[in-house]
Amino acid sequence: MGISSYIKEIGRGKDGARALTRAQAADLMGQVLDGAVSELELGAFCLAMRIKGETPEEMAGFLDATHARLQRVPANPAPIVVLPSYNGARKLPLLTPLLALWLARQGAAVLVHGTATEDKRVTAEAVFGALGTAPAARVAAIAPGECAFVPTEALLPGLKRLLDVRRVVGLRNPGHSLVKLMNPVAGPALIVGSYTHPEYAVSMANTFALTGAHALLLRGTEGEAVADARRLPRIEAFRDGQRIERVPAQDGPLTQLPDLPGPDAAATAAYTRAVLDGRQPLPAPLARQAQTILDELRLPLPRHEHLAA
Repeated sequence: MGISSYIKEIGRGKDGARALTRAQAADLMGQVLDGAVSELELGAFCLAMRIKGETPEEMAGFLDATHARLQRVPANPAPIVVLPSYNGARKLPLLTPLLALWLARQGAAVLVHGTATEDKRVTAEAVFGALGTAPAARVAAIAPGECAFVPTEALLPGLKRLLDVRRVVGLRNPGHSLVKLMNPVAGPALIVGSYTHPEYAVSMANTFALTGAHALLLRGTEGEAVADARRLPRIEAFRDGQRIERVPAQDGPLTQLPDLPGPDAAATAAYTRAVLDGRQPLPAPLARQAQTILDELRLPLPRHEHLAA
């Protein structure tokens, strides 16, 4: 039937647009992810939502449709740490792979998923490649102590198509929020969500609470799910709809700033190896974030994940 009726509701401008119900949003996103809409409809949807903004109910519906279609990573008894990596690095080194590999060294199972959304940024795939780690060709189990990088298209090709609209219109769309909120695991997971702008902190927190996600939320480095190596951000946990501050924000920069490399993939990979080999210290904010993640993993499963396990 197409999505024209939904576009009429959401495309009336910032003040005239009407929010969709969770069920309507799920139906709309399902058609988008299934490739059942035209390129024109897809562009209209992306632009309309960019102007209107997503409500938590809409994001919950978008997530419902996404979760129903994902090729999910098999579950472990303990939660798998999920690190979305979509923003990449422009000014600072991309330390998401370092965080992921450090957590794996401590015994966690870690899934990094992502794709390039802008051509001029260094991606996690590029850094992992410089470290000698190829992207996974297919979705597979991740054992404790292992880290895998899974491209978005392996999880859900339709989601990659939605993200790629940005290359045409130059604007983010709901897909860029979806990937930071979704659970690509068929069971318990700890999603590490990040934001750059305060309004997204509010919308992501409301969506995590509404959907009962097990997640951590922080202001990331250039939008990546890793703490700024120069200053510790506030870190909040979400468990069964409850929002709990785990780490307060640090006032001011570190007394001694870490010696960071440039943002290119080769330099970042060399720095990552040096930290993992003990030749460089793990920056204090990343160490605190990693410890917060490990502490969260040691807690009892949230109620809804315990019931599903």
